[in-house]
Amino acid sequence: MNAKRADKLATGILYFVAGLVVLILVALLGYILVQGVPEISWHFLTSPALAFEAGGGIGIQLFNSFYLLFLALLISLPISLGAGIYLNEYAPQNTLTGLVRTTIEILSSLPSVVVGLFGYLFFVVQFKLGFSILSGAFALTVFNLPILTRSIEEALANIDDNQREAGYALGLSRWETVTKIVVPAALPSIITGVVLSAGRIFGEAAALIYTAGQSAPALNFSDWNPFNISSPLSPMRPAETLAVHIWKINSEGIMPDAKAVSAGASAVLIIAVLLFNFLARWLGKRLYKHLTAE
Repeated sequence: MNAKRADKLATGILYFVAGLVVLILVALLGYILVQGVPEISWHFLTSPALAFEAGGGIGIQLFNSFYLLFLALLISLPISLGAGIYLNEYAPQNTLTGLVRTTIEILSSLPSVVVGLFGYLFFVVQFKLGFSILSGAFALTVFNLPILTRSIEEALANIDDNQREAGYALGLSRWETVTKIVVPAALPSIITGVVLSAGRIFGEAAALIYTAGQSAPALNFSDWNPFNISSPLSPMRPAETLAVHIWKINSEGIMPDAKAVSAGASAVLIIAVLLFNFLARWLGKRLYKHLTAE
């Protein structure tokens, strides 16, 4: 076989494998959406779940998912951004820095159930936070920090050194160069990393079963005082998220319309992640244009 035929064969195999992967993903998403979208309604999205009777919704679980996502990113994003900037811009290239990077890689590959058990022993039991949104947010922070830190560090490392040197030539300090030149230039990649980590957080179940709990108490949406346990903003209440709810109703089997609720909740989960991805990418482009004056 000559080189030209070998190249065509290899290219054809690559196209076939890529097409097969895309086909599997489209088929999976299509199946979930076809099965679940007909079950979605305003009543389904806003009403609370019912345990022993049909006709319940996912309103509280959906709110809990977004609230936990917000708290987890609120905690993990500033820490990850600071760690990524330090590791790429300030940390000396020595054995200790290499050990830190290796540790981050190891932590990013931990199974979520291990993070959940750690969160249960550390936050729920040791710090006596109980099964609560706060325990779940801390566990998700532990789960998210290594991935987000590595993503931000790589985004900053991809910025050409010529841009840093241009900042120094203009008399900017290292910190001013990082904040005014490097970070804005890396913002689209940083936003992409945040989106990927947010998708993992939003769909996470195992880590939250042991920390945020498996119950969704009735909430008073007219009470926005975070110190009241019935308030939606209370960080000390247990909070069953959408992903945990899907697992729970399929494992317990006490809901008459469990299949319909599970299909609808799965479709809502997929749609929410897709919308969040599109919104974040659009926001990243807008921020990049604004910060770089393009």
